Amino acid sequence: MEYRDYYKILGVARTATADEVKKSYRRLARKFHPDVSKEKDAEARFKEVQEAYEVLKDPEKRAAYDQLGSNWKSGEQFRPPPNWADGFEFRGGPRGGAGRQGGSGPRSSGYGSEDVFDEEGYSDFFSSLFGGGGNGPFAQAGTRRRAGRDHHAGIDIDLQEAFAGTTRTLELKRPQVKSDGTLEVEPHTVRVTIPAGVTEGQPIRLAGQGEPGPGGGRAGDLYLEVHIRPDKLFQLEGRDVTLTLPVAPWEAALGGPVKVPTLAGTVEMNIPAGAQSGQKLRLRGRGLPGQQPGDQYVQLKVVLPPANSPEAKAVYEEMRRTLAFDPRVDLER
Repeated sequence: MEYRDYYKILGVARTATADEVKKSYRRLARKFHPDVSKEKDAEARFKEVQEAYEVLKDPEKRAAYDQLGSNWKSGEQFRPPPNWADGFEFRGGPRGGAGRQGGSGPRSSGYGSEDVFDEEGYSDFFSSLFGGGGNGPFAQAGTRRRAGRDHHAGIDIDLQEAFAGTTRTLELKRPQVKSDGTLEVEPHTVRVTIPAGVTEGQPIRLAGQGEPGPGGGRAGDLYLEVHIRPDKLFQLEGRDVTLTLPVAPWEAALGGPVKVPTLAGTVEMNIPAGAQSGQKLRLRGRGLPGQQPGDQYVQLKVVLPPANSPEAKAVYEEMRRTLAFDPRVDLER
């Protein structure tokens, strides 16, 4: 059985948001839809795209798939490692899996539709993981006990907490069924570990903290979506940060070392001679940590000292006489 890289099939990064996954899926579904595509392998590509989206659109399937790691390559021989999906329970095969009678392949009401194709169209790889066609380890979970629904919430953190990691204690409200059959809301607290290098919009899964499963089934999960508050010094984009650094005119003109704040503390950076306001310098690896750490960009901002004393005015007069500098020379026609 060959491994399938669903991120590569959809052409998205492993860190892609749900909206990015959906946008890429719709684009590829329109491109390879068998009713309109001129591509010779359109139907096969369309099935691959549908299968990849079936996994990556579902937070639980995606989280489980991500546990397989990022070292596998498409086409490599693959067998699910033991207990790879502990804590997950997939309720049956793909949506619509018991669809039309006879045949397999796409069934879609329009280009970019989120309908799926029949279970026979899914690969052995998918079936071995998620039970398409009734063969996977979780294919019959729904017939035993139904799991509770997943809950979703947001959590706000500071940029420094995203850099270093942190823990939070949250108070959650969980409905409980009393002995007389009525419901009551019971508050409880959970401790959340937020890993270093977490990015904007990244989900954190708290297993079993969602809705209780009816009839004794497994409780759903709680997915916390991380939101990073704006920082007074740094602007965040992905894992990269940008800092605007004020510099004196002589520092920009002559160059030399200056002290620069970073998320990990102050470092010394060398400004090249002749630097200009707006110029960006890079401190490699000084952004958010990760498998590929982000960088810090330092944008220079030349700040003039005020001419608010006779001595300061005299210095400016001396510069005007001796430098013969015209900043508008390039505007002459």
